[in-house]
Amino acid sequence: MKLLSNIKTIKALISASLLASVILSPTVNADDKLKNILSADHRTPAYKQRDQFRHPLETLSFFGIKDNMTVVEIFPGGGWYTEILAPYLKDNGSFYAANNNPESKSEFARKSAARFKAKMASNAVYDKVNISVLEVPAKTEIAPPGTADMVLTFRNIHNWMKGGYAEDVFNAMYTALKPGGILGVVEHRGNPNIQQDPKAGSGYVNQSYAIQLAEKAGFKFVSSSEINANAKDSKDHPKGVWTLPPTLAMQATDRQKYLAIGESDRFTLKFVKPAK
Repeated sequence: MKLLSNIKTIKALISASLLASVILSPTVNADDKLKNILSADHRTPAYKQRDQFRHPLETLSFFGIKDNMTVVEIFPGGGWYTEILAPYLKDNGSFYAANNNPESKSEFARKSAARFKAKMASNAVYDKVNISVLEVPAKTEIAPPGTADMVLTFRNIHNWMKGGYAEDVFNAMYTALKPGGILGVVEHRGNPNIQQDPKAGSGYVNQSYAIQLAEKAGFKFVSSSEINANAKDSKDHPKGVWTLPPTLAMQATDRQKYLAIGESDRFTLKFVKPAK
């Protein structure tokens, strides 16, 4: 009887310990938290429609995001992923949006920075967003060096290649990350049988080329995922990747054809900054 009583006591202690860990852990039910954010009212309705192509829940889960991390998003654009990341990290983590320089000589960059700043002021879910500046070569501190647990970039590499500063951005991301920190990359995937255009004029980037860029900066390749693959994308469109939605650069011409294809075929890659 004494043995049985001891067993019951041990089980009770284990149960209490498990319950305490659930209550104290800020990252428990991370997928549920993301699901709630994906359906939240603050998200732009047109952005929600893109979930079927961009798979944010699966993508962020693949990268291993947790809500107590320090995360940097590179060039957030209109804030598609920011609408998800900012509220997800608001209470327990830190979020940096590395954006264009509001004082840039480029009118496009200045307007982009102003639009993003206005968006961040439009809703309380963005109250704790840290807006940093990324403008090569003058401003490359996207977060305090060695402080980020994760850096994320979505469909940006082709723009860096066009501007001739892809290596600089990969170096900036490497510098921002802690040893052991994760780099998550999503990009339009090029045809591996076609030699990579150094300027990525079509908007497509060969997966092997992206891996080379990351490894040159010091990253170690961890794994890839086909979460954002699209076998319907032939990658030989009249106006490159922008022929497809959401841009639909051909406008009315063959519109239904390109809508039926959907967004581009994309690779999803995970890298790590090696521990010292």
